[in-house]
This record gives sequence, structure tokens and C-alpha cells, in this order.
Amino acid sequence: MADRGVDLSALPKEARDQLAELDLELSEGDITQKGYEKKRAKLLASYIPHLPNASLALPDVQLSPSHSADPSPSPEAPAPSTSSASRHHRAHRSGGARDERYRSDIHTEAVQAALAKHKEEKMALPMPTKRRSAFVQSPADTCTPPDTSSASEDEGSLRRKAALSAVLAQTLQSPDYWINRSVQSSSTSSSASSTLSHGEPKSQPQPQPGVSVLADVLAHTRIENSVPPDVTSSTPQERGSRLDLPPAVRGMSRGQSRSSMLDTADGVPVSSRVSTKIQQLLNTLKRPKRPPLSEFFLDDSEEIVEVPQPDPNTPKPEGRQIIPVKGEPLGVVSNWPPALQAALARWGASQAKSPALTALDITGKPLYTLTYGKLWSRSLKLAYTLLNKLGTKTEPVLQPGDRVALVYPNSDPGMFWVAFYGCLLAEVIPVPIEVPLSRQDAGSQQIGFLLGSCGVSLALTSEVCLKGLPKTPNGEIVQFKGWPRMKWVVTDTKYLTKPSKDWQPHIPTANTDTAYIEYKASKEGTVMGVAVSKISMLTHCQALTQACNYCEGETLVNVLDCKKDMGLWHGVLTSVMNRIHTITVPYAVMKACPMSWVQRVHIHKARVALVKCRDLHWAMMAHKDQKDVNLSSIRMLIVADGANPWSVSSCDAFLNVFQSHGLRPEVICPCATSPEALTVAIRRPGARGAPLPARAILSMGGLSHGVIRVNTEDKNSALTVQDVGHIMPGALMCIVKPDGPPQLCKTDEIGEIVINSRAGGTMYYGLPGVTKNTFEVIPVNQAGAPIGEIPFSRTGLLGFVGPGSLVFVVGKIEGLLMVSGRRHNADDLVATALAVEPVKTVYRGRIAVFSVTVFYDERIVIVAEQRPDASEEDSFQWMSRVLQAIDSIHQVGLYCLALVPANTLPKTPLGGIHICETKQSFLEGNLHPCNILMCPHTCVTNMPKPRQKQPVDVGPASMLVGNLVAGKRIAQATGRELGVVEDQDPIRKLCMWPTMMHQFLSEALQWRAQSDPDHVLYVLLNAKGIAVCTATCAQLHKRAEKITATLMERGGLNTGDNVVLLYPPGIDLIAAFYGCLYAGVIPVTVRPPHPQNLAATLPTVRMIIDVSKAACILTTQPLMRILRSREAAASVNVKTWPTIIDTDDLPRKRPPHIYKPPTAEMLAYLDFSVSTTGMLTGVKMSHAAISTLCRSIKLQCELYSSRQIAICLDPYCGLGFVLWCLSSVYSGHQSILIPPLELESSLPLWLSTLSQYKIRDTFCSYSVMELCTKGLGTQTEMLKARGVNLSCVRSCVVIAEERPRLALTQSFSKLFKDLGLSLRAVSTAFGSRVNLAICLQGTSGPDPSMVYVDMKSLRHDRVRLVEKGAPQSLPLMESGTILPGVRVIIVNPETRGPLGDSHLGEIWVNSPHCASGYYTIYGEESLQADHFNTKLSFGDPLTLWARTGYLGFIKRTELLDASGDRHDALFVVGSLDETLELRGLRYHPVDIETSVSRAHRSIAESAVFTWTNLLVVVAELSGSEQEALDLVPLVTNVVLEEHHLIVGVVVIVDPGVIPINSRGEKQRMHLRDSFLADQLDPIYVAYNM
Repeated sequence: MADRGVDLSALPKEARDQLAELDLELSEGDITQKGYEKKRAKLLASYIPHLPNASLALPDVQLSPSHSADPSPSPEAPAPSTSSASRHHRAHRSGGARDERYRSDIHTEAVQAALAKHKEEKMALPMPTKRRSAFVQSPADTCTPPDTSSASEDEGSLRRKAALSAVLAQTLQSPDYWINRSVQSSSTSSSASSTLSHGEPKSQPQPQPGVSVLADVLAHTRIENSVPPDVTSSTPQERGSRLDLPPAVRGMSRGQSRSSMLDTADGVPVSSRVSTKIQQLLNTLKRPKRPPLSEFFLDDSEEIVEVPQPDPNTPKPEGRQIIPVKGEPLGVVSNWPPALQAALARWGASQAKSPALTALDITGKPLYTLTYGKLWSRSLKLAYTLLNKLGTKTEPVLQPGDRVALVYPNSDPGMFWVAFYGCLLAEVIPVPIEVPLSRQDAGSQQIGFLLGSCGVSLALTSEVCLKGLPKTPNGEIVQFKGWPRMKWVVTDTKYLTKPSKDWQPHIPTANTDTAYIEYKASKEGTVMGVAVSKISMLTHCQALTQACNYCEGETLVNVLDCKKDMGLWHGVLTSVMNRIHTITVPYAVMKACPMSWVQRVHIHKARVALVKCRDLHWAMMAHKDQKDVNLSSIRMLIVADGANPWSVSSCDAFLNVFQSHGLRPEVICPCATSPEALTVAIRRPGARGAPLPARAILSMGGLSHGVIRVNTEDKNSALTVQDVGHIMPGALMCIVKPDGPPQLCKTDEIGEIVINSRAGGTMYYGLPGVTKNTFEVIPVNQAGAPIGEIPFSRTGLLGFVGPGSLVFVVGKIEGLLMVSGRRHNADDLVATALAVEPVKTVYRGRIAVFSVTVFYDERIVIVAEQRPDASEEDSFQWMSRVLQAIDSIHQVGLYCLALVPANTLPKTPLGGIHICETKQSFLEGNLHPCNILMCPHTCVTNMPKPRQKQPVDVGPASMLVGNLVAGKRIAQATGRELGVVEDQDPIRKLCMWPTMMHQFLSEALQWRAQSDPDHVLYVLLNAKGIAVCTATCAQLHKRAEKITATLMERGGLNTGDNVVLLYPPGIDLIAAFYGCLYAGVIPVTVRPPHPQNLAATLPTVRMIIDVSKAACILTTQPLMRILRSREAAASVNVKTWPTIIDTDDLPRKRPPHIYKPPTAEMLAYLDFSVSTTGMLTGVKMSHAAISTLCRSIKLQCELYSSRQIAICLDPYCGLGFVLWCLSSVYSGHQSILIPPLELESSLPLWLSTLSQYKIRDTFCSYSVMELCTKGLGTQTEMLKARGVNLSCVRSCVVIAEERPRLALTQSFSKLFKDLGLSLRAVSTAFGSRVNLAICLQGTSGPDPSMVYVDMKSLRHDRVRLVEKGAPQSLPLMESGTILPGVRVIIVNPETRGPLGDSHLGEIWVNSPHCASGYYTIYGEESLQADHFNTKLSFGDPLTLWARTGYLGFIKRTELLDASGDRHDALFVVGSLDETLELRGLRYHPVDIETSVSRAHRSIAESAVFTWTNLLVVVAELSGSEQEALDLVPLVTNVVLEEHHLIVGVVVIVDPGVIPINSRGEKQRMHLRDSFLADQLDPIYVAYNM
């Protein structure tokens, strides 16, 4: 290490070694930066006096951009001098688990060039917003635990000191800092310079966060044309002019024009960072997508996606059909043993002292040497023990042919060799597997599948390994996930029995019986066992001996896993066949001492070395001034993963460094292997001085289309491939198309290599179906005729045959990603990502690439581990640059890029990334990323074209004729008659009372107080179910009179003044209502403010008081104190309240007279409510309307004075108020009142009341039903034990103004069925602002019907009925029977013409109990006329209708109603104001929300809205915050899959953030305002690109 001021070469050797060890620890991540500096300072301190002017600064090494990502010197460069090599000693050990295979200077340069191109056209990507707690918490002191990855380690160790303080400073700053950074950088007008600029960011003065920056951005971002290209075709309308309202009202009076959906912030201050970010996002999305628009296709509503038309310029193969390639013949050797065991027996007897295997300890020094004699005698003992000592003589545990698992760690090869050969001698079949480290190991379940399919029930292992296996508390080995029950046998020598003199193993001549089973993982993650027969094993050893020219007594250094693949074939089988001395270098030794294998070659003068690119790379990085290393003895350096296209640069770089140490260029022998075909091809060592084989430089664009094109034009997207030599002796090879029938490829076409050879695998053990498709492939020619009868095996390798029959491999089937018909290789993408300087961001280069299928195509996902000290900005910048690099070089869009905390990706046994498990975690939402970037807008190019709406100019006549021609009846329905009122007979009049005698409810109450004074009308219950208050007719009348007297005395009111009633739910509210009627003033019921949340609830109260111009407030003493409290003054002006009268202790006075209105059309009360679109509306209810409404309900529900009903509703507006306050007084039945708030402290209150009072009819809200379902669903047994019985309930009606929530009502019915609740009891009601009660499931009508409609057709404003279970089907339930006196018609909201049966349109209603109009402070008469007194454009031009603002349809059913006619069912689909118009289609938020809530178990609730044509999804996270980012891809996927929409912004918030009104409806517009005003405090906001 060259230090500033410290000449390290002057230090003694031991100090230099200790320093090197420290550097290694730091780059491994095994020590923190702080710890490193401390130890280093301590170490150097003792030498400082001897060194003049020594300073302890950290080396100021700046790596050049190309080298920081790729330290391998280029092939042409001269070998670096030792001093410079030592200076770079592991300074940039590569970043990666898989990355040393991807080193390439040329590629790094290409990537940098591509990024430089992008630099000119900078994109301002909005950076995601993160709550501070969601930042990845990894201060440098708590660095990650030691990693077991096969990574060559982390490069940036030298940069850390400087970065550290900055990182900590940055991490401690709030997210606002980043937001302002990203905003500031996007504020230059012309080409917004972005946080993604390359090189060093310019230092700019930091402006004050807030207005100036944002105003600047917004000055340059014009909202009008910032609509993303594909979202919809409509342009935002002009804003309607606004009246100057009080600020509070303005926020609420939204929703009158649909254009407000496109407003910028709609009343939100423009300097909101959220809107700025969305603006940035829109600007980003304006960039054209890569594929041309010709790839879009029309949505013909039936078929969503068609295959895009092929591009005529796509390169196509032009060569002739390939001819099968034949390997050299397999030579005949006279003394070849008849079986592999025979070879071992021969060497064991004749060459007993000859070394077979040398194992190393963790420091790389020899631990023990196993001779052929020992190997033979121990294997013999084991075979004898297995066959004779495990069971009894009559019932042995093992029979020849049984499968046995071999569980040995890599660090103990000797035990494994003995076990393997012991099994061969006992004629049982060894199945080597990895040592399971924990019960939940990555891939453990798949290994279980392998053991199951092979029928393994016995495992051999060593004593040390057995001790290390996870145990249960009572000392037994745990049952691993997915594994069959296993019996464990320890094979250490001391436990083996010496065979008796007369026992000899049976060694038959090699035949087709299975010899051993090697495991392989498929692309999907399934682990299968490839069975290798005895003859294949022997032939393979023979072919390898011939190809590699092995001689007896040679020495071989093996760095590979000896349980499978090349490590097993060369290092265990062929070596024994040829009496080779194998020196095994386990993975753990390589981690501790990367040079160990090179040293072993040097010490033992080894002739052959068996390595992977990783080992070349590590040795090169660790190679210091080891002048004494000599590699001239090597005649063959076999590179096991030489088939990986990215191996070429590792080979070159290694040769470059070690050529001066005697390494000859011609000894480097890459090879290609596959678990099914074993060795496919291997390069034979060339003659000395012979020219090296040529490389192929291919165009990546051509490769993506499956053709071979030499790259000439764009050197940035070239792939350099080296050959893997010739195919194996005795084999025959073809190249066939990878998909579809195995058709022979053309000579310039990439295909899958298939092999016919006696030396390959024979089958997937126990899986005959899969075996046929892989091991018995017969290639066909272009005409589809088979080329012969011999079967070939698929290798899973993609490649071609080059000049001189050399084999070239360009990738593997399992790494193939098919996107939009083009092939991309996962390894190529990893290489590109690694070339984007991952130093600051990626932990040890650990990157996984895979594809997920979303919306009819594969989408590419990249997941990388983030370094513990990486800053948010570095990570985001790296992600954005990877996007650009992959887009430039591979011409493919990424769907998702995720960074996870270091060391959290599931690992394979050798420490690489377990891709299948990673993909599984991603899809299940268990990946827990700390940073994520989704790019669906960029890469989803197969969206249907937006729908163009047809102009509405069809004449009424043709429409009417069209309806009639189609045989459709006009969609209208009528409730039954209200009854004749014009009857003169006085007795009939009395019977029909009080319709005739009392047009006014005030008169009805007086009449009841006289005729039946002691009849109890109301019972109010508390949380304990005790009646705290009751009211008889007389009591209610007298209490109302007292209130009237007080109003007249103290209020100074005039007739017709408005009076606000501010009461908790109870009887006081009812008395005050009738007191107002007696006094001739207009009551306005208002929900009281929540004492714990005045800031949020009091402004609404104030607003209704202001809007209604109330002259006086009636309330209770506690509420009066709250209204005048200091806390209230913080939210509203308490000095300007109207007169407040508390009605708790009133004097006993009677009013001088009781007011009687002159006509029934006079106003009775005002009903105020906030709609779900955030609009506050008050409607006027006349005396005539309320008495007909009460009569209608009385008829529908058969209410009379001997009946009891239970009400658990909020009594402030709509039908809830009518049932609570009016209905009992009219019909005389007894109402048991249960305030919904009481359920929060006593959940079973409502249900136990129904049971206790034997209630037949009950009314509740969705909130109440949801509370009971979630809170009591698991407690039905307990309720049953307490005697709760719901069999008395005949009807349970949910009062709502929305589409029936079918899932909730069904789960409620099913859950409480055990308590006797009838499945037919639950139904819904439907009302709206213009008419409080349109439908109510009564007692006489048929049960509510259900239909399934096609969601795709709903988006087109059509109804298509489908069968249950059809794809994209949506179940809808009828909203209840239409009330007596009500007429409903379905109307086209644009033409205002009536529609036919089962057509979707707006529901219009005509009824005597419609509201008489809006109560507004600004005379919007046009709205009034439009909503309340509208006429059809044709058909029936006389009737006046009220528009409900809800979409629905009417369907005539087969059921009969009370009068014997066929029943017309009304189905409500949703509110017109709430619908989202996206891509020309109409979406109902609840449908998208249902999908979102299903996407992940931790989504408690969700809400959607649009902003500037972007779909925003807000999801409440009920799990831990580390799951927040898991939701982003899942939400994006599900909305794309099920609704064909791209989500623009995903906002993750805490539970309870989505505002819900008293009826349980989501207030989406409030949520939207809070989001845009940045008041949500989100956990995470992801802006999808």
C-alpha cells in the first residue's frame, strides 16, 4: 500500500502482511471503516518513530471511472509493474458475487459512452419520497455481518473515509433536503439538469427549501402539455370561473365540474413538493417510448391484447440448415477398467501409498492426504456397514439401488470421497446435496422436492457436520422445510465396521443402472435429479481422459465444488480413474486466501488446474509482489464457466498478470457443461506458439433476435465471445430452435445445443414426463421431418458452431428473458449494470436479474444489494443510470429496479444469489427493498389504444327506434302504489292515519301524546347494553315543548330561521328536532366535533353553521364548553358563534302556541352532508316529502306500533336521520337506538341487543358491519356461549349511498350464520342527495338478486352479463326493493335519453319524497334545475325527474314481486362524480381498490384518485415499515394485470390515514388534497417512470 508519507515497503514483512489482512477485512465488509482506521493507526504507530514525517492519512487514491468499475487491465496493456500492482492490491476487488465473470474494459467503456450520450439529454426523474424511519438504517458502526457470498469483495474501501462523514451528514438530513435537491436540479428551464448528471455534481448555492425553488420549477413546467403521451387523449378543459367564497367553503365546494380532476392543485398551494415531483414525472413521461407506435393495438373490448406486428427490419437468419457436428471417435484403451470401482480397487491394491487427495485447512496449508490405499479401505468399510450394519439381517435398511443423500461440507472433501465410493461399492445410489444451514434455507423446499422425487430417506454425513445442523430443543435434527423424514448416519471411520474376511463388494461391469444422481435447479427453481448411469459415468471419464490427455500420477488442483459438475467429474471420478493426485481448495480457503490455488500449483508443480473465472479474478487481485510463483508446470488451466460470454476478459486479464510467471497462453481451456449432457465441449491445449483461436464480436441487437451478426456499426452494443473448443469425443451435436419443436437452426442462427452421447445423463430421476422433453429430443428439419432416430439431450446452452467446428456459447436458457419477442440474457444485463460504477452503491456487485410476467409479456427486474454506507442520492443516481445504460445498450426497458440491504438476498450454498428464491420473494412481497424504481410507463408497450369517444349526435327518433328494434324495453322500474289518499270515507281515513289527518310530523307527535301517552317510542342504550334513557310519546312531546318555549324566549328567532342541532346520538337530538318544528324554525342536524380531534372536525361544523346561516345553536352543556374552549379557538373563530343555547336544564314552561305550517310544501328541515367527492351539500326537505317518505318506509317494512326495530346508525343525515328521528313518530313502532360510537368500547353491543330484544328488523351502516366482521369474526363461539342468538332477525338492512359491498355483506352473513343469522337476512338500501331513500329491502319483496358483469364492458359504459367465475367478472347485488311511490329510469347522462334494459346509465328518480332542492348560499339555480327538475330529451317529456348522480342499470328478473308481476331489480354501479376517466375509459375507484387490497397481506385499506391524468394509489400499510417498498411493485402489477392501467404514483401511508365518513365511505378528494398539500406524512412515495 502506498500511503501518503508512509513508505510501506520500508515496513517489516509481518507488518505488511497484517496491513494486507486489514485491507482484506475492510473490503470483505468484515470490519467497519472506523474499526479499520483504528487498527491501522495502532499497527503503524509502533513504526512511526522510524519513519520521518510520516502522516497517517488514508491513501488518496482516485480510481479512474473505467477502472473503478472494471479493474481488469485490457489484454493489450503491458503487465503492470509490481509497485503499481501492489498499490491496487484489492483496492477495487470487484463488486461481485457473480461479477468477476462480467469484467470487461470494452464493455465498461461502452456503457460509459452510452451514459455520456444520455448526459446531453438529461432526464429529471423525481426521486422517491421517504419518511426518515424508512431510510435504510445502517450507520457505519453497525456494518453488516460477514458475508458468505461468493463475491469478490467490495471495491470502494479507499473512498470510504471521505464518503463516510458526508453520508452520515446526508442521512441525518430530512427527506426534504433530497426533494429540494432534485427539484433544484430540475429547475433550469431548457433541459432540466437532473440529479442524474454524470461526474461530479456542480456545487450550487443551496436555496432556501420551499417557495422560490418550486415556483421556479412550476414557472418552467407548463401543466397543459405535460400530459403523458398514452394516458388519455382528452385535453384538460378550461377552469370554470370561481366565486369568491370563504376559504373554508372553497375547499369543499369541489366537484361541480369534472374538469377539476385535471386541475393542478385545486385549492392547494402551488409550492407543494408533491405536485412538483409529479410534474417532473410528467415531463419524464413526455419522452417518446422506445418501440414505435405501430406496436400498439386497438382494444376491441373482447380481446385485450393482440400480438404486435413484427418489424420488417428485424434481422432474419439467412444461412443454410446446419449439419450435425461429430466429435472425434472415442479411443479404445486395452487396460481400461470395466467399472470405476474396479479402477479404485486396482489402485487401492497396487498403488496403496500413492496420494489420492490432499485437503487444505482454512489458512490454505495441507490438512491431510488421503492415499489410494486408505480411500479403498475406508470405502470398503462404509459399503460393508451400509449393507450389513444398519438394520437386522432379515430386514436391512438399505438394498442395492436405494438412493442415499450425501450431506458433507465443501471443506471436508475426504469424507465426501469415501462416502461417494462407499455408496458405489455398496451399489446404492449417492445423491450429493448441500448442507442445510437453517430450517428456512433458500431452496430448502426444492431440495426436499428432489429428495422426495428420488425416494431418499437416509442421509450420510460426518460427525462435525451433524453437530452443526440445526436442532430442536430436545436435540433432534429439525425437520427441514419440504423435506421427507430422514434417518441420519455418521460415516466417520470410528463408526465403521471392518468387513469380515469372506465379504467382497460386488463390482459388476458398467451397465445402464443408475450410478449416482446430480442435482440441478431449473429456471423456475425446481430442483431435479439428473441420473447418470454406470456406463455413462465410465464413458464420460474415458472421454475426459482422452480430451484432456490425463496421464497416470499427474497432479490436479481443484477449486470447484467436488459434489457436482466439473468438480465431481474431473476432481473425483476421472482423477481416480487415472490415479491422479487431487489437491482440493475449498471455497472457505479461497475467501481467506485468494492466492491459495496459485500457490498450490506452484508448490506441487500441478499439471492441471480446475477453476472458475471468479478464482482467476481473485488471484489476480490478490497477486502482490509474489515473485516466487511459477505456473509453467500447468499444461491445462480448465475454466469451468468459460461458456459464459463474459469469461473472456477474466481469462485475458489473468494471462496478462501471470504470463510473466510462466503461464502459457495456449493452456487456458474454457469448457461448456450442462447437468443433463455433462461435458459438452472443451478447448484442447494448443501446441506451443500456435496462434490462439479467434474471438467472435457479435451485435447484441442481432443476438436479441436470435441471429449471428458481426458487430460493425455500434461498438457500444457488442459482445465478445470466446470459443469453448470442440465437442467431446464420441458425441454428436446439433443446434435446434430453443422454443417450439426442435427444428434445426440455420448456420447464422443462435439455438440450443443438443448432444447425443453415451457419456451424458439418462433421465430426471422419478420424473418421466419432464425426462422425455429433455433427454429424448429428435431434431427435425425445416419441413418438420425427423433427421434420424437417435435421441439427443437438451443442454440448456444457447450457442452456434463457428469456423472449424468450434463451439461458441452465448448464454443459457435459464438466463433467457423473452421481452416483446426479443431475447435478452440475464448475464449480459448484469454485466451492463456492473459497468455503471457500482462502487458507491452495490454491495460486492451482488446483482440478480430475472423476469416476471405482467400483462401478457415478460418484464425485466433487477435486484441489487445496497452497500450499508450508500447514500439515498447515490443509490437513486445509480438506479437511474442503470436504466439509461440498459436502454442504450440492450434497447430494452427495465420494469423494476430494487436495492435491498446488504446480505439480505437469499444465497446459494456457494454464496451466489439464489435467483428463483429472489424472484419468489419479489412476487410475494418479502424482498423488503430499501430503494425501488418502477418504470412501467417506459417498458409496458403493449397497452391497448386509448378509446376515442364517439361524438353524441344521434337523434332521439333513431335512438328510440334502435331500442325498439333491439327488442329492449326501456329500463324503468316502479315501486308499488303508496295507496289512495283521496278516499272520503272517515273510517278509512282513520285506518290510513296519519297520512290524511296529519300532513305534519309535529301534529303526529301531538296526536300520539294525547291518544297513547305512555307508549315507549325510543330506548337509548349505552356501551353496556343498559337503557340509559327512554322516551314515551308524552315525554317526547313535553320535552319538545320546553325546547320550543326556550327558543321563543331566548333565541329571538323568526319563523323559518335555521337552527343548528349539535348533539351526540340520542333522544335529546330527537326532542330538539320536534322542538324546532313546534317553534316554526328549520332544524339542521350536525355531527358534534370530536373532543380529541377538534382541529380536523370543528372546521366542518363551523362550515355548515356558516353555509346554513344558522341563527342559533342548540346543544348540551359539555359541547357548549367545547365550542367556547381555548382548543376550539385554535381552529376557528369562537367569538362569532351564533347564539348558543344549552338544553340540559330547561325550565318547565309551555310555549304559548305550537306552529303549524300553512302548506305541506313548506321546508321542514335541512339535510347537510359531505359527499365522497368532498362536496358539502345541503338539501331541503319539505313536510310533504318527509311524511310520504315515512309512509313509504312504513309500507315497505310493515312498521306499526307493536313492532320493535334496532338502529345502529349515525343520526345526522340521509336515511339514518329519517330512521332515527322521524319514522317512529310517524309509524308508532319502538326504536332501540345504539350509537355506533358505543361499539368501539363494546363490540358485541349491537348483536347482543338484537338477541336480547328478539329484534326482527335492524338497520346499520357499513362501518358497523365492518367493525363486527373484523372484531367479532373469530369470537362467534364466545358469543354463542353468552347466549347470543340471531335467528329472530328477519331483515338487517345496510343504509348506504353506494354500490353494495358484496364481499362485506357476504362475509358478515357467513361469519354469524353460526349464531342463527339467516343468509337471506342481510340486504342493502340505496339513497342519494336528491332522494334520501330510493331502495330499501322490505319484508314483502323477493330476495335481492345477484348478477356477474364483465368489468371490461363496464369501462366502456356497457353492461355485459357473464357467468359466475368468468375472467374479469364483477359480482353485483341488487340495492334493495324500490320503495312505494318511487319511479326509477336509466338515462344516458350525455344525451339524456332513456336506455334499454341491462344498459348502464345514470339513475333518475321521480317520487313525492324527493328533496325540493339544494340549500346554497350562492344561487346556483342552473345546478338546481339540472339535478332536481330535469326532463328526458325524448320519450316522456312531461315527468320531472331528479338526477341521483349514480350509474346503474335495471334488469328484469324471473322473480315475482308482491303484485305478481316480474320483479325489476336496480343495480347501482357507482357514483358518476367518483369515476376516473383514464385512457378514454371509465373506471370505478372501488374496483381498482379491491384489486390493490388483494395484492399484499399488509395492505389494510387503499384509495385511488387521479391527478393530471396520472393514477395515484394510496395504500395503508398494516405491517412493519420495512414492507413498505414491497407494496410498490405488487400494486403496480395488479392494477396493470386486472385494469390495464399504469399506476403513476404509489403512496404508502400508516393505517387510518385514508379519511372515511360516518357512512364508512372513503373521502378520496380529501385524501387527494392532503396528498397534494403534502400533509399525509407518507412512509414512502414512489413515482413510477
